[in-house]
Amino acid sequence: MGGHERRVDPTGAGGAVARRRPVRGTGLRRQVLVLRVLVLVLPVVLAACTAAGEDRLTIYSGRGESLVGPVLRQFNADTGIGIDVRYGESAELALLIEEEGDNTPADVFYSQTPGATGFLAANDRLAVLPDDVLAMVDERFRGPDGRWVDITGRQRVLVYNTDTLSEDELPASVLDINDEPHAGRVAVAPSNGSFQDFVTALRQTEGEDVAREWLADLAAAGAPTYANNNAIVEAVSRGEVDMGLVNHYYNYRFLEEDPDLPSRNHVFGGGDIGALLIESTAAITAVSDNPDAQQLIEYLLSEDAQRFFANETKEYPLASGMEPADDLPPLDLSSVTSVDIEESGTGLQRTLELIRDSGLSG
Repeated sequence: MGGHERRVDPTGAGGAVARRRPVRGTGLRRQVLVLRVLVLVLPVVLAACTAAGEDRLTIYSGRGESLVGPVLRQFNADTGIGIDVRYGESAELALLIEEEGDNTPADVFYSQTPGATGFLAANDRLAVLPDDVLAMVDERFRGPDGRWVDITGRQRVLVYNTDTLSEDELPASVLDINDEPHAGRVAVAPSNGSFQDFVTALRQTEGEDVAREWLADLAAAGAPTYANNNAIVEAVSRGEVDMGLVNHYYNYRFLEEDPDLPSRNHVFGGGDIGALLIESTAAITAVSDNPDAQQLIEYLLSEDAQRFFANETKEYPLASGMEPADDLPPLDLSSVTSVDIEESGTGLQRTLELIRDSGLSG
């Protein structure tokens, strides 16, 4: 493959299955004043995997280059379609598309979290996908108006140290982690996007008062805080903390490196919100007239790409008929809660306020 990539480094920067409904997109818009400056000053390095003079497919990716770069490069190699990729945080890229309006160069928006996609859909920035693309996923994994599809999912779990705890000693629900004997023993990552997605979903399913009290109790109990999921799994593995709330795949990656680590995932059952599924999504912008955009989304849902995600990133593939990696348990859709995931785009600002006001940090 010739050429080079176009990259914007991220500045920052989770099962419930979506029952989606229209949203107004006001919550994410309230971040414009805070994030606009970040968007405008992000460095842009142009890159193209294409022949000179050929039209390129422009991708705005909220998924990191280390996760999706190999798939995008393989798409270029397999199809000969030139690509430009702009990497960044999903919310910032969604705001950028909104700011660019009809002049956005983006053809495809590939989001780490569904809220940013819901924001763009609510503002008529996304095109309706063809029926044959929508048919590649189950109905619950596509937008109600056909403006996006889910590509992969990451389930929220409780990772725990088997040297200090047995499974029957774990909390029955994520809502019980602040009760004795668990209080102060469960690590969280308040500044991490997946934790914030979880809190937003908690607000949706249990109400804001429950979410506020849950966060305040976490802080009052002295819950250990870390910067990200990796740091939590590492701390659990070495016995620094007993348990932590993370996405499922982090511990599987650690165990691939060292199968003897005493860390295991526990999935909350019975429809508990602690088993939230956070989907990555892909969509075509409303102004794109590039026919290759559809081909890319079809490629992301193809067997080869889905197997890459399953085996290499340990995510759950969401294309119809695809199975997770052999070392992952099947995704039990009957045990995960359904939430209005589009509302994460409107509720993020309030979630950040609740986390900040709770006194959690990290």
